[in-house]
Amino acid sequence: MGDVEKSLAKSFGATAAEGTRTGKVPDIDVLTPRDVPLGGPRAMKVRRTLPQRSRTTIGAWCFADHYGPEDVAVTGGMHVPPHPHTGLQTVSWLFSGEIEHRDSLGVHALVRPGELNLMTGGHGISHSEVSTSRTTVLHGVQLWVALPEKHRNTGRDFQHHVPEPVRVDGAEIRVFLGSLAGVTSPVSSFTPLLGAEMVLEPGATVTLTVDPSFEHGLLVDAGPVRLAGTLLKPAELGFAAAGNTTLTLANASDDRARCVLLGGPPFEERIVMWWNFIGRSHEEIARAREEWQNASERFGTVEGYAGERLPAPELPHSILRPRGNPPRR
Repeated sequence: MGDVEKSLAKSFGATAAEGTRTGKVPDIDVLTPRDVPLGGPRAMKVRRTLPQRSRTTIGAWCFADHYGPEDVAVTGGMHVPPHPHTGLQTVSWLFSGEIEHRDSLGVHALVRPGELNLMTGGHGISHSEVSTSRTTVLHGVQLWVALPEKHRNTGRDFQHHVPEPVRVDGAEIRVFLGSLAGVTSPVSSFTPLLGAEMVLEPGATVTLTVDPSFEHGLLVDAGPVRLAGTLLKPAELGFAAAGNTTLTLANASDDRARCVLLGGPPFEERIVMWWNFIGRSHEEIARAREEWQNASERFGTVEGYAGERLPAPELPHSILRPRGNPPRR
């Protein structure tokens, strides 16, 4: 287990005695995670910070799961059978371990630390995710991006990118989507986005120039980290509204800290998120569910996976209604 993993394990057992708000501008909202099971009877537990009642999206980022570090010899690792997606892109980013990805586009790829895998499931795609036998410690994030109305029925796609790290004031930054610190990712997206991993040396402070049209979220993996003066503990996500030209991050620990910075212009469309689908109405979600249950060609077939597909849960008895972000206080 590396230095950051050791720091994270220690940080999760600590309680910060400092306050979480300083009154400085920009004002930071702190989103706390909830534990949820991921995928089927052999489900692993993940910490989910997005979506939640107080915030549906940050830019077009609509989903953030954070997991590990976990000893797969004890937990069994990740084993998610073939399952469908509509209206979104998946962004897989690992800190340690290795995951085998197979999808109905015919892609067979490995997710490795520091390497971006971005899958587009507009009209429909299916894929499986299984940690490999070489994995000892599994640790990373799984993120989703909502597709805008104009592109939400686009075709299947898959992109892979290995960003080169850059150093800025005691921080090592890997930009996997968008632009930051003079680096621009070549990976295309359907709305402007920012996605970057940052590792901060002990006590380091870095001030980053950011796009003022973007709102930003900082997900802390190992810390704590201060965002614009607000203390964020491991697994918490700090939200900063649009309008900022800079963001200051400070490592508030004596060990290296790690976090993921997300951003994009406010996503103004209201969406329905249910299970693995993003749509705009209850009827649309119900139709996608029925087509998955009936093995429709809409989602294709995942070749090479030894096992059954993941069945969809039952729809709720209430009507699924589109949601957006509540007005900011």
